[in-house]
Amino acid sequence: MAQAFDPNRLQQARQLALKTKQDLARDILVSPAMIGQYESGVSLPRGDHIPKMASSLDVPREFFATGRPQAKLESGDAFFRSLRSTTSKQRAKATAYTEQLWELVHAIEKRVRLPRVDLPGFMGGEIEPGTFSNDPAAAARELRQAWNLGNEPISHVVRTIESHGIVTILVPFIEREVARIDAFSTMSLSRPVIVLSPDRANDVHRHRFTAAHELGHLVLHGGKTAGDPSLEREADKFAAEFLTPGAVLQNVLPRRLDFGRLGRLSEEWGVSIKSLVYRSREMGLLSDPTARRAYIRLNQLAEQGALVEQPVHQFPGEVPVLLKQAVELAEAQGLSVVALAKELAWKPARVRVFLGEIDDRPVLRLV
Repeated sequence: MAQAFDPNRLQQARQLALKTKQDLARDILVSPAMIGQYESGVSLPRGDHIPKMASSLDVPREFFATGRPQAKLESGDAFFRSLRSTTSKQRAKATAYTEQLWELVHAIEKRVRLPRVDLPGFMGGEIEPGTFSNDPAAAARELRQAWNLGNEPISHVVRTIESHGIVTILVPFIEREVARIDAFSTMSLSRPVIVLSPDRANDVHRHRFTAAHELGHLVLHGGKTAGDPSLEREADKFAAEFLTPGAVLQNVLPRRLDFGRLGRLSEEWGVSIKSLVYRSREMGLLSDPTARRAYIRLNQLAEQGALVEQPVHQFPGEVPVLLKQAVELAEAQGLSVVALAKELAWKPARVRVFLGEIDDRPVLRLV
């Protein structure tokens, strides 16, 4: 194993485990500089270090072997919904996570034909410049037209995205250190990828907006480096127009603050009341002071329990199924999750996490 050691796999596993070089060095009783030499390929680990590293990073020993297809992303290749609240360590984990997702998709596509990527101008890793307007709202209208969505409410945002060949997964990161990441996406692979998490806010309205926000990044920002706050604002504008077309909302939003009417529109369009208040202010239907009073009142109602968040898993059309159904189809041809995990050199539990099969049973620990 030591002679077939892949240094990139060690870095990937360490980032996924949210461990520093110092953390890993302490676990296997070497210096942090030695871990750096292992990851750079300057030195090969001793044979007895590999099982220790595997135990520390919770991967099979075979994970470190060369010879498996892999993707390589830089942190600037992925857009994060909550960029300002994520650390470089958290972004490195998310980037490594997306690399692993590519490996899973690659393995699945050897057995099952997934829906083709149906994004106008998509050329495998980017969208041809000039395909969409530079104006986020106009780009959202153009995509609605391309996908034949008209001006009607979108019943299932995530299912719509998946049906056009965009790989989407919903996974809780669980670890406290990464709970601030609620979504990220990239166009830098053979298929566009969106990763969503319910950790930050398990609410279907926020979830739908987040999915549309990441879709906006894919449409608008291919070839651009993540990190510019203006790109996040553009993705927000895209999401707002994609979910609630201004041409329709202009005629149905109330001209004065009417929470009853806003509540009914919230249910019809699948967006939060706060989002509708924002759109009303944006369109000049509500003044800034009125909108501020509305936000204050909505916060009060939430604190009183009058506004209850609706968990994502109560809405099947907002839970990704593309990869899960693809694996089920492959299983009918004789492929098991265990065999897929062995091919990837993962633990089977990790494959199941990517497929949305979260084991939320309490863990029994013997003291």
